[in-house]
Amino acid sequence: MRLVSFNLNGIRSAATKGLQSWVESAAIDCMGVQEIKAQAADVEPRFSEIAGLRGHFHYAEKKGYSGVGLYTRQLPQQLITGIGSAEFDAEGRWVEARYDRPGRKLSIISCYFPSGSSGEDRQQAKFRFLDLIYPHLLALKAEREFILVGDVNIAHREIDLKNWKGNLKNSGFLPEERAWMTKLLSEAGLIDVYRSLYPEAGDEAYTWWSNRGQARAKNVGWRIDYHLATPGVAALARSASIYKDQWFSDHAPLTVDYELDL
Repeated sequence: MRLVSFNLNGIRSAATKGLQSWVESAAIDCMGVQEIKAQAADVEPRFSEIAGLRGHFHYAEKKGYSGVGLYTRQLPQQLITGIGSAEFDAEGRWVEARYDRPGRKLSIISCYFPSGSSGEDRQQAKFRFLDLIYPHLLALKAEREFILVGDVNIAHREIDLKNWKGNLKNSGFLPEERAWMTKLLSEAGLIDVYRSLYPEAGDEAYTWWSNRGQARAKNVGWRIDYHLATPGVAALARSASIYKDQWFSDHAPLTVDYELDL
């Protein structure tokens, strides 16, 4: 199974830059997208299907904001949107496809964590989201295997961003955020799939670049897009890649191949 995580920074914008052609050529089986910045009327019918992949979405109530989707080749047995929080479900941050068969329960999830970079109010919202999503993921892990793909908006370690010293007090690399990620990967036992495959990867692992200061040209980037998986399914990951030959967004798509059938 070839599974992609991709923050589109607007599905309509990404489409004008060749998104659909790339998906057709990339032999993708499932793709989690974030920040679609569109509502149902914008998506249907133009983006309801891409390259034979059927889209399933969780839209934000606010127009032109947030929103997530899962494009799947195999239809799920069950689709779940939201995490049971009025505040964050209104922002369209979670869509989960369940693929169950005898002896196996598996979820594929697309999730968009809040950014705190626009101000203290949003940073506090981000902390509230982290407090909510942690026990939600623990409860899910107790029931089933899963792979969560998405923009987590946290660079975990110094190796995960270019200018780590200059960002120690900035959202996305705050000590509290990094400690939350460490707790998720240690106490909760989830696996950072890309890092498990390439533990020493540095600037080649970046998935997001600011639009300021020629960050992309200079590769002043951050690794904030992830595949986070339960150990059993994480062990089935065979290879990963970050596609940078074309630019559809301020993020690059992160692809992982798993020895897994839906």
